[in-house]
Amino acid sequence: MWNLGSLGTVGCFIDLVHKRKGISNLNIQCNQRDLHSLQNFKQRAIDPSSFLSSWTYAQDCCKWKGVQCNNITGRVTELSLPCLVVLSTYSASEDKSKCLTGELDLQSLLDLESLTHLDLSSNNFKKVHLPNSSSNYNIQYLNLSDNYVSMDGLGWISGLPSLKYLDLSYIDVHKETSWLQCVSSLPSLVELHLRGCVLEDMSPSLEYANFSSLLVLDLSENYFSSELPVWLFNLRRDFSSLDLSRNSLRGRIPSAMSALRSMKYLFLHHNRLSGPLPDWLVQLKHLQELDLSFNSFLGSIPKDVGKMSSLTVLDLRSNVLNGSLPESLGQLSNLETLYVGDNSFEGVVSEVNFANLSELKNLHLSSPSIIFDFDSQWVPPFQLDSIVLGFVSPKLPSWIYTQKSLTYLKIINSILTHEAQDKFWNFVAQVEQRFTFSYNTLNDWDLSKVLLNSRFMILESNSFFKGGLPSLSPNVTVFSLYNNSLSGSISPLLCQNMNFREISNLMSLDLSQNHFSGGITNCWKNWKSLVHVNLGSNNLTGKIPNSMGSLSNLISLHLHENNMLGEIPHSLQNCQKLWILNLRENNFSGKIPNWVPQSSVILQLRSNQFSGNIPPQICQLSSLKILDFAENKLSGTIPPCLQNLTSMVYNNASYDTSLGLHIEILGVPYIFQETLLLLIKGQESEYKENLKFIHFIDLSKNDLSGKIPFELFGLTGLQSLNLSHNRLEGEIPQRIGELNQLESLDLSSNQLVGEIPESLSRLSFLSSLNLSFNNLIGKIPLGTQIQSFEAWSFVGNPQLCGAPLTRKCEDEEDKSKEKYVNDDDDDGFEFLKWFYIGMGCGFVIGFGGFLSLLCFNKRWRHAYFIFLDHIKDRLYVIIAVKMKSF
Repeated sequence: MWNLGSLGTVGCFIDLVHKRKGISNLNIQCNQRDLHSLQNFKQRAIDPSSFLSSWTYAQDCCKWKGVQCNNITGRVTELSLPCLVVLSTYSASEDKSKCLTGELDLQSLLDLESLTHLDLSSNNFKKVHLPNSSSNYNIQYLNLSDNYVSMDGLGWISGLPSLKYLDLSYIDVHKETSWLQCVSSLPSLVELHLRGCVLEDMSPSLEYANFSSLLVLDLSENYFSSELPVWLFNLRRDFSSLDLSRNSLRGRIPSAMSALRSMKYLFLHHNRLSGPLPDWLVQLKHLQELDLSFNSFLGSIPKDVGKMSSLTVLDLRSNVLNGSLPESLGQLSNLETLYVGDNSFEGVVSEVNFANLSELKNLHLSSPSIIFDFDSQWVPPFQLDSIVLGFVSPKLPSWIYTQKSLTYLKIINSILTHEAQDKFWNFVAQVEQRFTFSYNTLNDWDLSKVLLNSRFMILESNSFFKGGLPSLSPNVTVFSLYNNSLSGSISPLLCQNMNFREISNLMSLDLSQNHFSGGITNCWKNWKSLVHVNLGSNNLTGKIPNSMGSLSNLISLHLHENNMLGEIPHSLQNCQKLWILNLRENNFSGKIPNWVPQSSVILQLRSNQFSGNIPPQICQLSSLKILDFAENKLSGTIPPCLQNLTSMVYNNASYDTSLGLHIEILGVPYIFQETLLLLIKGQESEYKENLKFIHFIDLSKNDLSGKIPFELFGLTGLQSLNLSHNRLEGEIPQRIGELNQLESLDLSSNQLVGEIPESLSRLSFLSSLNLSFNNLIGKIPLGTQIQSFEAWSFVGNPQLCGAPLTRKCEDEEDKSKEKYVNDDDDDGFEFLKWFYIGMGCGFVIGFGGFLSLLCFNKRWRHAYFIFLDHIKDRLYVIIAVKMKSF
């Protein structure tokens, strides 16, 4: 694959030509306009390692570090300031503390009219100032990758018509919905790298993209979810390298790809591509590397795959392929790497499938239904460097033992019930670099007489190992026997009669999840290179021996879930590099030591018998992210100085790394991710890849008293806070609203008083809350977040009222009564009003009907007036009699 990393040397070549012609002018000085642009860039950047210390007016800018000028014109032609970051030994994270940071003034740099090469890769810029428009007609190489910063758009790229190499990997450009149109407007572009740019839209409706010169395209590690668009396959026939790895692409590869028969490299791994492998793939006769791994391809491998005679790499791992392996695989005489494992292949595999693979170096062949049927006398035409096998045959194929150059051997998910143990372990002893043996079913294999020799020995989760622990040669660097149900003492391993004139190189020891018993021995002085020790989840007893203090390089110590007791020995203060101390669920006692190493990131001492106060020295652990002292016998107050745990102020976890052990031996990397059980939101969960993001304090179930220090709520990055089941008193500080990242809060079973702060309702991420069984009073603050919790989050506070509790507050009851009375008055008034209206209407209607009868019926009218005369006479007589009596 053509790499344009040397494009920046074009200017140097031109200068050399000028020198040979005798026209070089050594006295030429930096152009003042370029000087001004470079100074503008420097003013906005932050330079923690003084990398730009030479950038002063006292020195010609052509002599500044990272700057190159044309020897004739004095114009800046190259600016190269990449940050050389390396993975730290333990955290597996990139240390960018010495890289350029601050603001990247891209406008000033693109104003350098003669600039051809710009490399600011792997720095730590926080913000980019994009040019309103750019018209640099000379720049050919632009690399801003691995800065993990956001860009609002890519429209400025169209003003760089000479650009041949563009790398914006790990820069967030998801806001640019027309990214494809922007980059395809560059007529000279040869390499395009947009890996990990949070891209989602591949513009499937676009039929053609004008990449007339493009040779390398890298769109890996994005979030594409559409089918592969037509434009991707309507490129020029000289397109020789395509890398779309680690996306989330879905859909099938269209047959139009068959037109690209001159392609040499095709990488589509880590996508979600589906459908069968198309038969037209075999027409790509010039293809040298084909990587379709980690997708969802179905069906079988094309039977004519042997026609792809130029193939050197065929990687089909981790798909859903089935059927049998085609015999034509054996015709690929140039094949060096064959990875077809982690599929659902079935049927018989024999020497026919490997007949002419004389160049084969790497083989990955694992499938639960594959049956090996090799001739026991067959000698393969290759010597392998690495083998990964998984099968159901009771024995390894005989040809495996003919491989004398192996550096890597991995056997997984296999059933080896008839394998000769001595022969097998003698063969394994020849594997120099790495041996992995996991998830296998055996027939009572005895490890006690085995000497392990590979640098990386991973024997995890197997069935039917027996006997004692094996011996380790001084070559072993990483040794893991995790989850094998082994028992007995660990002393034979650690106190073995190794010739310690050859110093042990063991850095990682994991014997967790077994049934080992007894003490953990006092032989640790023989293993001073250890960095990681995990003896958790066993039946170990006794105290921590003083000799563990001799492990001055120790960074991670796990002794959790055992039956150990006693105090933490004072000798451990010699382990000043200790990041993780996990003593969870034992019977340790005494006081928490005040000499905890300054480098501590995780302290998990829960479920023990520790007593006394929380030492104020804990407050000096500025790197601490997880503080778990729950379920002990601690007393006294919570130190206000916990506000000094500055790592809990911001979530500053690295973009793409994890908390774990990173070792590289002779170029072979090993990354072990730390695992921790944490009780968050009332549930115990295992944290591994996401452990680096957790900011956690749990002091619950102790005997702590006094007030909750308001300073504690300055830890604005805190995600889980549990102070329950103590004797804390006073009010909940109003500052609790500053914990804007808080997801879980438990202050239950204390003696807290006062009202719940209104600021609590502003915690938008809060998904678990428990304030029960305190002496809180008043109304529960209103807010969608708080009212969404169940009533049990507030029970046990007799004077607490308001939703979600059923008990209403007094002001609510008064308003309810007033509303009831008002409602009654209003109802009575309405009733009387309509009653009188009804009475009036009835009288009018009745009287009107009566008059109508009198008017239209003569007999009724006469009878009515006769009745009135009769009534009048009677009234006259009655009145006269009454008057006479007076």
